[in-house]
Amino acid sequence: MQIQRLCAPPLVRPVQELFEPLLEGGRFRLERIVSTGQVTPVGEWYDQARPEWVVLLTGAARLRFTDPDELIDLRPGDAVNISAHRRHRVEWTDPDCETIWLALHYQPTESRAGEPES
Repeated sequence: MQIQRLCAPPLVRPVQELFEPLLEGGRFRLERIVSTGQVTPVGEWYDQARPEWVVLLTGAARLRFTDPDELIDLRPGDAVNISAHRRHRVEWTDPDCETIWLALHYQPTESRAGEPES
């Protein structure tokens, strides 16, 4: 069994944002992301087909959303659930330390008529 040290920075500080797949199943993908000051390029937005739950483990980040316009600052332990097709971008990550995220991309459970979603 291999231990994964989720909060440990990479041995070599990455120049580009680092995406590390951790687990994948039929309805989800979990990845660790290490940012070192990277942001979403100007004019670009994420518009994902599946919802994404992100939690910040280390560092700091700022996300911008549209419809409605919203700016969220994240610190370690903060998590946000991003609905499918909610346009968003990374406005800022701390350039002085590694910002480590966990991102869970998932397929929500479909509810049957009259039943609440779990």
